[in-house]
Amino acid sequence: MYLVYIHLKKREVRMTQGTVKWFNSEKGFGFIAPDGGEKDVFVHHSEIQGSGFRSLEENQRVQFEITQGAKGPQAVGVTAI
Repeated sequence: MYLVYIHLKKREVRMTQGTVKWFNSEKGFGFIAPDGGEKDVFVHHSEIQGSGFRSLEENQRVQFEITQGAKGPQAVGVTAI
């Protein structure tokens, strides 16, 4: 019998708002500038809430949660406001 222990790192998630800095629809990713002057946050098209083709426009206002991704902060649960 084998026992396997998996340590799951607790993710810190917080809701915030910001403005889309740029988004490349062909590649499916871009960056959001959070309100308050924090570091820009990566956003992947799979995290945009909605049906059909998911994209964002430059200067669009959005609400999202920030979590720590493999390469830095990233947006999850992105919705237009």
